[in-house]
Amino acid sequence: MEQGPEQRRLQLFADVHGAALRASGVPPLYWESLQHKLAQEVFDAGDAFGIMRVEDDSEEKESLNPGTPPVYQVIVTKEDGLQATDANSIFLIDHAWTYRVDQARQQLWDTPGLLHRMANLTGVEFHGEVPDDDTIDIVLDNLWAFSHTYKLSQGTAEEQVPIWYVMDEFGSQIRHSDEPTFQVVPFFYGPAQVAFSLLWPRRNLDHGEEVTWDHVHGEQNPLVRKCRLMPWQPADFKSIDASVGELPEEYFQAVFTDNNEKLPLPIEPPVYQKDKIFKVYSDIRQVLENLDDPRFALTEDEEEADILYLFNHFKDYRTLSEQRPRVMVNQFPCENLVTVKDCLAAVARRAGGVDGPKWLPMTYNLCTELPQFVSCYQQRQDRGEDNHWICKPWNLARGLDTHVTNNLNYIIRQRESTPKVVCKYIENPVLFQRDDIEGLVKFDIRYIILLRSVQPLKLYAYNVFWLRFANRPFSLDHLDDTQKHFTVMNYADGI
Repeated sequence: MEQGPEQRRLQLFADVHGAALRASGVPPLYWESLQHKLAQEVFDAGDAFGIMRVEDDSEEKESLNPGTPPVYQVIVTKEDGLQATDANSIFLIDHAWTYRVDQARQQLWDTPGLLHRMANLTGVEFHGEVPDDDTIDIVLDNLWAFSHTYKLSQGTAEEQVPIWYVMDEFGSQIRHSDEPTFQVVPFFYGPAQVAFSLLWPRRNLDHGEEVTWDHVHGEQNPLVRKCRLMPWQPADFKSIDASVGELPEEYFQAVFTDNNEKLPLPIEPPVYQKDKIFKVYSDIRQVLENLDDPRFALTEDEEEADILYLFNHFKDYRTLSEQRPRVMVNQFPCENLVTVKDCLAAVARRAGGVDGPKWLPMTYNLCTELPQFVSCYQQRQDRGEDNHWICKPWNLARGLDTHVTNNLNYIIRQRESTPKVVCKYIENPVLFQRDDIEGLVKFDIRYIILLRSVQPLKLYAYNVFWLRFANRPFSLDHLDDTQKHFTVMNYADGI
């Protein structure tokens, strides 16, 4: 039987969005109604719910909804309640603001009315006509009890940096519960290129029952769950031992399994004639365009190459060692133990004990060592010690999704976006006087190191190095200003 227009629209919707809906746990019962509401922009939550002020509940006000006086709750106002089996019991929640962290301050400055709206949502008093830095700082500090995140699965590394969003005045008042009555998930609607949050009941609800959701849905570890809930339910972790050791063998075994590498067989290092011209196969543009030393010759035939200089992850070391043992490749088996930050931090502890080597600032893995980090932060706070930290993704570079902050809630929430480590930020670095901007700036020195062999260890340093400078004078205010805290703003073709 030929499908009608409504069926075809539903089938197209399921084809495009089905995978995302299933991954988010949206029951198929609601898909047809959801497709209609999205296509027709139906925001009908007001027909089923209302926002009610919570009176005389100071303890709940302090623990569940910090920074938002007075406290409100969302309740079911539909007279006959809400049935989870009703196909229409799914609702759209609009997003009041969508942002990336490095652009948030500028958007609060530039977007008319945005600072007023965010101040009202986060419980910050602001009655000015124009934005000011002090109010923006307070709003940004309070924002982590109201922001949620998702990331795009396609695009460049820059486009896949996590996106944060604040639900509208209705969604932002839905409180946390360990026994939630509703589920809330973000959803990106392709035809309109807009993200919403979806709200549906986990069970039948009567008139007057509260609408709640679990802000850390899926977290089973009780201690980690308590940590992750701190933006809404402050807690004391100072009694927890803040020291960390090397990660268990199972952690590294999981890394190795994910790599899907086949380890090489032991071979005798080959000896080459001094006048040998090495044939080089590469998929890296910079090598193809700039390798002109007479001791090397580029080849398009990978099978005849003496050197494989590859951008993509090389995995089959076993076959290479068996069939072509004289061929060199610009990668080492399991090299991500030192090139990926979580593994580097763990392995470095072998050199310096639980505190790590002196050259590496105190570092915690937010995925495996969150309670220890929170304890460390709170103990340092009690002792009056500096508490500036830098959050870095395990496997990104160029400052992408990297954050400097002294806000504990900010750091805790970073665990939800991409896997990260958090390192003690050097609050008193050596600075360089840049006369062109009349100030002292951060700088670093970039060396290129060639690891020729591990056993025996052969390491070479290129005799050309680069100085990289921040573009603004260093200070510990406006920690979201990458131009003063990072030195990676000058990457571009031709530089």
